Amino acid sequence: MQFIMKALSIKHPWADRIVKGEKTIETRTWESNYRGDILICSSKKADPHFDLKKHKLKYGFALCIVELFKIEKMKVEHEKAAMCNIYPGAFAWHFRNIRLINPFPVKGMLRLLI
Repeated sequence: MQFIMKALSIKHPWADRIVKGEKTIETRTWESNYRGDILICSSKKADPHFDLKKHKLKYGFALCIVELFKIEKMKVEHEKAAMCNIYPGAFAWHFRNIRLINPFPVKGMLRLLI
């Protein structure tokens, strides 16, 4: 049986922080009309601004399922939950209902895909 759902690739350490429930807003420079469950995947490359050699993180894996319930233009009050400063053209993707899964390898792609 095959199960298909939309997926979003996110670089570590941000993907890990979503899994842990520490980051509840992801930022993107694009928006989507889609609302519902999304598979959160770690990209094969980490954010270059972080030294993650000490951490045992899985790269290129599906990690959890979240509910995307709102997308809006990013505001200053989103910075804490997004773990980043507001920037031009940013949209705040609001997540809730984080569900852990048994991680499995995936091949990432651009955009929100099915």
